[in-house]
Amino acid sequence: MTESLAGVALQALGDANRRAIVEELRGGERSVVELTRRLQISQPAVSRHLRLLKQAGLVEDEAAGARRMYRLRADGAQAVWGEAAARFRLAAANTPRPGTQR
Repeated sequence: MTESLAGVALQALGDANRRAIVEELRGGERSVVELTRRLQISQPAVSRHLRLLKQAGLVEDEAAGARRMYRLRADGAQAVWGEAAARFRLAAANTPRPGTQR
């Protein structure tokens, strides 16, 4: 993912409905119909949001009979956050929890 594509991904996550879709997909793959029911957003709107998330490199889809199943791309968040995610994990691992000493 190029830097410009990372910017597109961050921009895509600026919309509350797209963030809600990403949250739903954290639980596993879903069809447009499932997302429409769960989020109470119109089917055309869900399709449009998914298309933008796909263009941003955050989701991928696969045909399953007559419908398409969407899921989060395993490398999507890493590509967006890159080194920042690695630094956050390192800092979190090395931060003492309340009530513990190092």
